[in-house]
Amino acid sequence: MNLINVTRTYGTKEACLDKLEKMRWPNGLCCLKCGVTGEDESGNPRLMKFTTNETTRKRVSKKTGKVRTVRVPSRRLYECKECGYQFSATTGTVFHDSHLPLEKWFMAVAMILEAKKGMSSLQVGRHLGVKEGNTKSTWYLCHRIREAAIEAGTFLTGIVEADHTYMTPKKPRKGKPYVKKESRDVVMGMIERGGKLRLIPVKDAKIEITERVLDEHVSPDATLQTDEHPTFTIIGKRKFADHRSINHSISYGQGDLHTNNVENAFSLLKRGIYGSYHRVSIKHLGRYCNEFSYRFNRRGQQAQMFDETLKRLLDGKPLPFKTLISSPETSEF
Repeated sequence: MNLINVTRTYGTKEACLDKLEKMRWPNGLCCLKCGVTGEDESGNPRLMKFTTNETTRKRVSKKTGKVRTVRVPSRRLYECKECGYQFSATTGTVFHDSHLPLEKWFMAVAMILEAKKGMSSLQVGRHLGVKEGNTKSTWYLCHRIREAAIEAGTFLTGIVEADHTYMTPKKPRKGKPYVKKESRDVVMGMIERGGKLRLIPVKDAKIEITERVLDEHVSPDATLQTDEHPTFTIIGKRKFADHRSINHSISYGQGDLHTNNVENAFSLLKRGIYGSYHRVSIKHLGRYCNEFSYRFNRRGQQAQMFDETLKRLLDGKPLPFKTLISSPETSEF
């Protein structure tokens, strides 16, 4: 769903809440605490709906001790008559107590999913009208959306192309020392012909790690297609029903014998990293790889991708900022 359709359809807070309520309770409203739904035997409603008006509240700052006035926006609440619990469509979700309005959340999801080569947090903030001093907020927003853009762990079948790429320069730059090949950030790519893509950051391209990644993501009945690197030759004979390789020193393609699809995916990833983000921490490289794989695999299904991402944001656990900045490297291999 492109940005024009999102702003036209979900341009108000009420429209966004209606969408979230339909996605969270497709079979009818129910209490989040006791699970009560609908009406009782006498036909009386068990859930009461009411709204609170926008007000201001005084709060004491924990750091300075000064009293400041904050704005409390209007809310659409539900109250359970059985247990007295009050809740809303955003209770317990990533949208709960967010400083950004729901309209901006929806627009941010649309912009990130529609950008083929990704969009930096600074650019997202400029589009949403966030002040330049609040870059941390938009960076946090984008990573929570990326956390929801995770590909399901299904096996790749058929003809599967696999290869490695390095995300740091091979040649030394002016004023910077040469980076050894073993210490560069490595991404392993696997793509099913006419199917899905997987981009997995790994510590290095050794045979032990490469074999574990292929075991987890590629079916043993698949035909593995790679270059003539000895690592893939050994694994292909040991693990898969068939293995085909092409000598890149002679040709990059001989009929259907090539690895151009995975090379194109690497090119798209690097153009996004170098051109849009400019700099990516190895700690968060896995989230960026998931974002590119998730968007690539749904490139012809924009509306479904938008709804699926919103659903994952609703169902997923909130990602605290402290957990995000203190999390270890996202590579499991």
